Amino acid sequence: MSLIWKSIILGIVQGLTEFLPISSTAHMLLVDEFLKLPKDFLEPFLVIVQLGSILSVVVYFFKALLPWKQLLVPVQRKSVFLFWGKILAGVLPMILIGGLFGSKIRKAMSSTQCMAIALLVGGVILILLERRKKHPNTSKMTELSWGQALGVGVVQCLAIIPGVSRSASTICGSLALGCTRDLAVEYSFFLAIPTMIAATAYSVMKDGLHFSAQEWLAVAAGFVTAFLVALGLISYLMAFIRKHDFQGFGWYRIALGILLLIHSMH
Repeated sequence: MSLIWKSIILGIVQGLTEFLPISSTAHMLLVDEFLKLPKDFLEPFLVIVQLGSILSVVVYFFKALLPWKQLLVPVQRKSVFLFWGKILAGVLPMILIGGLFGSKIRKAMSSTQCMAIALLVGGVILILLERRKKHPNTSKMTELSWGQALGVGVVQCLAIIPGVSRSASTICGSLALGCTRDLAVEYSFFLAIPTMIAATAYSVMKDGLHFSAQEWLAVAAGFVTAFLVALGLISYLMAFIRKHDFQGFGWYRIALGILLLIHSMH
């Protein structure tokens, strides 16, 4: 199988898993067990292809992210700045903690066993959060407090650990802090944009990009595939959470974690 087709397969996996609370990184690494991409290509590819998924969020929520009409009205401009401010507040802890300790944490906890345990624990937490008696009091971004935004940002830092999942950490953090499912998913989408852009920029500055023409073509194929798949998934996920909870994803994480633990023992 050519490098381009392998990149397209990984792009599909990335697009399908990035915004679900099941760890896109774990799935990408699992699929690569069969595809066997060169390691010096795979690591930067995994970071860059995530931007395809993130671009889908910008396209889908473009009017919410850049409400030009509100920006032109002085009275409404403040609410737009507050909206962006709460996104930045949620990203700040990850930028600080991830920038200082991210590489060391990932290196220390990059084993299959650690990833499996992270999947298991995250699945249990997701199920417990959904089964508790809850009375969410925050359903819109305008109602989200600065404390809630910062709190979700702190919880998001757990996503540095492979297998935790950025989506799972932000959704669990939002639910625990009183947000509705709709807002938890929406805020997770918004936090993904600056978080993944910062992660990509850091990776590029740290390691640089040394791709051949064929590898750049493969990266482009994976990027576009991830964008298209993720764009279709966003609308599905927003519709799904209006009728279902996240317990199914929790049980999926537990099953996947158990399979990974069994695999690591052989």
